[in-house]
Amino acid sequence: MTALFEPFTLRDVTIPNRVWMPPMCQYSAAPEGPEAGVPHDWHFAHYAARAAGGTGLIVVEATAVAPEGRISPYDLGIWNDTQAEAFRRITRFLTGQGTVPAIQLAHAGRKASTDRPWKGGAPLGPDAHGWQPLAPSAVPFDERHPVPAELTPADIRAIVGQFADAARRALAAGFEIAEIHGAHGYLIHEFLSPHSNHRTDAYGGSYENRTRFALEVVDAVREVWPDDKPLFFRVSATDWLEEGGWTPDDTVRLARDLQAHGIDLLDVSTGGNAAAVRIPTGPGYQVPFAARVKAETTLPVAAVGLITEAEQAEKILSNGEADAVLLGRELLRNPSWARHAARELGGEVRVPDQYHRSV
Repeated sequence: MTALFEPFTLRDVTIPNRVWMPPMCQYSAAPEGPEAGVPHDWHFAHYAARAAGGTGLIVVEATAVAPEGRISPYDLGIWNDTQAEAFRRITRFLTGQGTVPAIQLAHAGRKASTDRPWKGGAPLGPDAHGWQPLAPSAVPFDERHPVPAELTPADIRAIVGQFADAARRALAAGFEIAEIHGAHGYLIHEFLSPHSNHRTDAYGGSYENRTRFALEVVDAVREVWPDDKPLFFRVSATDWLEEGGWTPDDTVRLARDLQAHGIDLLDVSTGGNAAAVRIPTGPGYQVPFAARVKAETTLPVAAVGLITEAEQAEKILSNGEADAVLLGRELLRNPSWARHAARELGGEVRVPDQYHRSV
C-alpha cells in the first residue's frame, strides 16, 4: 500500500486515505433572506463529485459563524438551524461514499463584505448587500478596504460564543470533523499577527495576548465538540513579511499550544494577511512549513500548496513531511484525482458501483 492511500485515524474517526480536499469558497449562496448562507444544488453537486471520485476527506468551504463573518454576501453560513439542516443532504452523501465530511468554521474579520472574485472581489457597501467589517484593530487590509470597526472585549466574547454555536450546529448537520479557520488574513489570523493587531489590552501586544482569542475559540469549540471527533486548525505559517508579522517560529509555538488545547491536526497554509507581499510560489512551496511543524512538534499536520501530481504527493508523505495532503485547484480540475492517483501508484480507493466500468 502506498502512503497516499493508507487510512489515517484521529480520535475515533478513520479517514480512508490521505487525499483531502481543502475548503474552497464557491461564492454561490443567496446573499439575503431566508436562504442566505444555505447550501443548495451547486454545493451538493460540487462536493458529491469529489466524494464519488475517491477523496478521503472533504473540508466544506469557509462557513461563517455569523452573517458579518462572511467573506462575501454569497458565502455559506451556519449561524442558524435552516443552514445546518440543509448541510445534512451533503454530509449524508459524503458519508455514504466513504468520504469523511468536515467543515471549516470561519469569521472573515476585516476582509469581509467583498464581491465574488470573478467580479473583482472589491469591498461592497450596504447598497450591494455589504456591511462594515469587524477586526481586532481599526486597520484596513489595504487601500481599497474600509476601516473596520474595532472589536470590544464584549464583542470578542460574543464571537467566541458564535464559534461554539456553529460547532453545535455542524455536529447536528452530520459533520465528523470541524476545522477552525485561523489563516489567510481572516479574523483569528488578524489577532495572531502584530501586522494587523495593534491592541493594547489583553488581546494585543505579546505573543500570549495575540494568541488569546484563538485559544479561547478552540476551547469553546472543543467544549461542545465530542471527545471522539477530531478538531483541526488552519494556520498561515507566515505573513511573508521581513518584520512585524506572524512567523514560522510563532507557528511552531502555536502548534504546541493548540495541541495542549485539544487540536488534533494543523492544516498549514501561508499568507493572506498582508497586502502586496511577494510570495515565491512553485510546486509544493508551502510544504516546508508543514514539514517544520511536523519535525519540531508531535502534532499531526496536513500540507497544501500546488500539490498536483500523485508521485509528488506520495513523496511528501513517505518523506515524513506531512501526514496528509490537501489538493485545491487540482480537485477543481479533476474531481476523480484520487482514483487516477491510486491507479498510477498501485493504491486502492473506493469506486462507486455505478462507475465500475471505469476501473
